[in-house]
Amino acid sequence: MSERVALLNTAYFPPVEYFSIIRSADRILIEREENYTKQSYRNRCVIYSANGPMALTVPVLMGSFHKTPLKDIKIDYSKRWQQIHIGAFISSYKSSPFFDYYFNIVEKTITRGHTFLVDLNLESIELSMDAVRLKKPLSYTGSFRPLACEEFDYRDKINPKKKNEAILSDQKKYNQVFGDRYGFIPGLSILDLIFNTGPDATDYLKPDTQCC
Repeated sequence: MSERVALLNTAYFPPVEYFSIIRSADRILIEREENYTKQSYRNRCVIYSANGPMALTVPVLMGSFHKTPLKDIKIDYSKRWQQIHIGAFISSYKSSPFFDYYFNIVEKTITRGHTFLVDLNLESIELSMDAVRLKKPLSYTGSFRPLACEEFDYRDKINPKKKNEAILSDQKKYNQVFGDRYGFIPGLSILDLIFNTGPDATDYLKPDTQCC
């Protein structure tokens, strides 16, 4: 059997379905040669707050985004985004079963002071992979290839603007902190799954049978 490779965008504490794809692959390629795109999971995650879904965005330094390679995008520390994100995680998940076990490593990742967005994202992905017990080799792309040039190309399939209803409707349900208010919300950041299910998180990652 040939090696199963998945090509994914870089992302900040990506959605659960991102890790379902990782689970299905043998090796992961993360895109960093593309030009930066706003309003994507590249610099945001979505969590379950007391008021429903909440988007947390990592601000980046302004520039000609459409001409700037993603690998060169720097984080803007003139904004108080670290305090906002940490406060949001505490407010949303402090009563979750595994918050105390995982929060410190999440906080250290956020406050590490990474210069580049891709470095923050990589640490958030690796941290999450450890938490859900996925051991897969990760590497970056060395050059940009057009979208959908490969059958394993998932770069444009996990996007906050283009919800993949087939994937989301198939996501296995788990207990969420505010589920009694708004019901089960699929497609949230992997941290929602980790804080709520802990070491059982892997059981909620449905392997993508179409992967690779």
